[in-house]
Amino acid sequence: MGYLTYPAEHLDKFCMEAFCKFGFSEAESRIISDVLMLSDLYGIESHGMQRLVRYHKGIEKGTIVVDAKPEVVFDTPISAVIDAHDGMGQLVGHTAMEIAIEKAKTAGVGIVSVKNSNHYGIAGYYAKMACDAGLVGFSCTNSEAIMVPTFGKLAMIGSNPIAMSAPAEPYPFFFDASTTVVTRGKLEMYNKMSKPLPEGWALDKDGHPSTDAADVLKNIVAKNGGGIMPLGGSNEQLGSHKGYGWGMVCEFFASILSQGVTSNYCMKNGKSGICHGFMAINPAFFGNAEDIKAHFSKYLQDLRESPKADGQERIYTHGEKEIAAMEDRKANGIKVNENTVREMVDMANYLGMDVKAYFGDFAADNNSQMFSGNY
Repeated sequence: MGYLTYPAEHLDKFCMEAFCKFGFSEAESRIISDVLMLSDLYGIESHGMQRLVRYHKGIEKGTIVVDAKPEVVFDTPISAVIDAHDGMGQLVGHTAMEIAIEKAKTAGVGIVSVKNSNHYGIAGYYAKMACDAGLVGFSCTNSEAIMVPTFGKLAMIGSNPIAMSAPAEPYPFFFDASTTVVTRGKLEMYNKMSKPLPEGWALDKDGHPSTDAADVLKNIVAKNGGGIMPLGGSNEQLGSHKGYGWGMVCEFFASILSQGVTSNYCMKNGKSGICHGFMAINPAFFGNAEDIKAHFSKYLQDLRESPKADGQERIYTHGEKEIAAMEDRKANGIKVNENTVREMVDMANYLGMDVKAYFGDFAADNNSQMFSGNY
């Protein structure tokens, strides 16, 4: 299955209109679209536009409540717990990190844990918010259980990504990674492309290695067993216990501190229950912030200039590839999988949007040929 290329501004406009059609205000739609577009600009296709249909279905099913009002249910000078009341993850995530940032500016650190939320996009977006404010940012989230713990055969933990970002020159440090080998979104993309999964990614319902994306996804939803391996694979030899452990670190900051739903109880009884964790740290509470930034920048440059392995010309520090991807996509457009475009066409038709204005002749030629049953 091929890809089609669209200008970033074009896709951003489409996302904005779609979320307004979903019932969000223009300001709310701006926040949600920014999270999705940053993902696509960074080249994280699994968490970008292709999530639109999932969000719309969540709204129609009542899993996502459009007019939900996040509520601070516990508050101290350095911490807070927010009940999202089943609202859109990106909206409560943005609010939570804003609170963490304000606390860090005055108290040195701000830690916010969120319960009863929904999928919030890429964890790195929120860590970047703090970094853009001159702080160190941290964010994590649990999700529906997809990770099979080391020596297990039933998914019990989410993809549970952890992100951190910190000011540096010439590029901020930006790290965002799931604690599973890959995210569920990667499986969804392989399923769309009808491609077998790489060896070492997933397990079938009996706990055996599987390359069948459709079967693994089906078993995750039905909670039949199997799922995605922890970072490090399925045994301790390559560090499976480390990915499993980092997934639990995420779980603690997200669902345990908030006293929310742990991953194995997410997406049950008609509720998502997803929980998030956020932290902002003010480097000025450790000394001169600019000196700390310069010290970190020097170390990052030392890493880049360190000896290269045979056949390698460059060592990247975390965040460099994302910046390069963004520059390329802003200049040359974003590539979107044709099946994702077909999903957008069906959804946009259902919402009464001018599909041809966004997708041109492709919309006319492919209208409701593949996903018409979705709506």
